[in-house]
Amino acid sequence: MEQTLLFALASIAAICLAVVIVLLLRPRSPPTDPAAEVRIVELNARVQAMADLLAKAQAQLQQTVTERLDAVSARLGDSMQNSAKQTTEHLQQLHARLAVIDNAQKNITDLATQVTTLQQVLADKQSRGAFGQGQMEAIIKDRLPKGSYGFQPTLSNRARPDCCIYLPDAPPLVVDAKFPLEAVSAFRAAKSEEERKLAAARVRQDVLKHIADIAAKYLIPGETQDMALMFVPSESLYCELYDNFDDIFQKAYRARVIIVSPSLLMLAVQVIQQIRKDWAMREAADKILAEVTLLIDDVQRLKDRVENLGKHFAQANKDVELITTSTQKILNRGERIRAVEFDGDDTPSVAVVQPAMRKIEAGE
Repeated sequence: MEQTLLFALASIAAICLAVVIVLLLRPRSPPTDPAAEVRIVELNARVQAMADLLAKAQAQLQQTVTERLDAVSARLGDSMQNSAKQTTEHLQQLHARLAVIDNAQKNITDLATQVTTLQQVLADKQSRGAFGQGQMEAIIKDRLPKGSYGFQPTLSNRARPDCCIYLPDAPPLVVDAKFPLEAVSAFRAAKSEEERKLAAARVRQDVLKHIADIAAKYLIPGETQDMALMFVPSESLYCELYDNFDDIFQKAYRARVIIVSPSLLMLAVQVIQQIRKDWAMREAADKILAEVTLLIDDVQRLKDRVENLGKHFAQANKDVELITTSTQKILNRGERIRAVEFDGDDTPSVAVVQPAMRKIEAGE
């Protein structure tokens, strides 16, 4: 807009300048008419006034344009500064978020590595067995005292269960860990109904084989309990079996094998721990009774001594009362002695002396 105004003013100035030049360069006629000369003078004055006005307007326009350009430059500088500041802040926030994303991605990568490692570990049957046995040992070691359990002991038939929990005055309880992951994984991954039936049959076959092995090897009459625990070291695997294979649990119960998950094994171990505490209390009942008898005797002696101390306090109170009585009598006697009147020759009168010569009674 400022450039347009400048262009318009420059055009007006050029036109005025051209008019002035034309007026000055045209041939002058001889001054025959005084009125014409007056008009020429007036025209020259108007042209001069117009030139002055044009110069003044041009100066004002230049000043206005300069001020507006300064204001625009200031606003542009502030806007650029604010934009740079906001851009810097946004970049810092972006860098912080990128750092968080990098950290999360690193954690996800580590987790993926751990999951892959766990899958590799659990892919091998021997590794799965070691994993299940280690989890079972951790649960039992954490809740039972040493000497109340044994890992992989040898029975009379030379079978070696994963664990035996020794019960007081009773045969040990056998716990064996099994991890039927392959069959259950195949059952979960089945897409068609036919694949699902085949996988279910495989699950039943594998689990029932484990149950039969436990019942045949570890249930020895008179040497072990008449029931055993089959430990499945996965809550999700146990829930999968319980939800879809109820017949397996019924057959295991009839075979006197109880299938337990980690949480159920913890509960069973807590019950066994409470049984051991009750047995220990019963074993120590005679000692506890003897200690209670001694405690009662001590309390009886304490009672007798307190009673004797009470008698001593009562006798002391009685003695204090007798002392107080004797003191009062002595004070009374002193008052009577002080109340005796004498005659002028310092000989006491009979009325006064006689009470003094009275025989003192016992106890006064």
